[in-house]
Amino acid sequence: MTYLTQQRSGKLKCEIPFILSNHVDLEYIATQFDIPFYHVPITKETKQEAEIEQLRILTKHKIDCIVLARYMQIVSKNLIDVYPSKIINIHHSFLPAFPGAKPYHSAFERGVKIIGATSHYVTETLDAGPIIEQDIARVSHEHEVLDLINRGQDLERIVLLRGLKVTL
Repeated sequence: MTYLTQQRSGKLKCEIPFILSNHVDLEYIATQFDIPFYHVPITKETKQEAEIEQLRILTKHKIDCIVLARYMQIVSKNLIDVYPSKIINIHHSFLPAFPGAKPYHSAFERGVKIIGATSHYVTETLDAGPIIEQDIARVSHEHEVLDLINRGQDLERIVLLRGLKVTL
């Protein structure tokens, strides 16, 4: 929601023509901002068909940059080839540490004292694309996994917003 507020206030210079999601739980935010919302669910069995539908929507609207937030899917080569260096992901760790799913859980298990968030370009290698922006927060042995997740979510919003301002 931070990005939509920043865009609406003119602090983020871009057009947000629609929100395309594989979840319905944030549709209400699109409604609040009067932005069209498309829902394309994805399962292992429907991934190929879902990406075809996503590409159809993206092409129809002549999209030139994609921002992934809460997508939680591996983007296929087909989509990356159509949008090379034009797909931005927010990852909930200070990459290259803790790529993939549940990085805060991994950080907690390792006992790290710094967590982070990274915005990066999507490539075929999971969470390994060129880094756009990063930030960190200190944590201690007194924090639980949920504390790391909550602190990390604040970082994710900041890092994605700064990353977008740099790239757009």
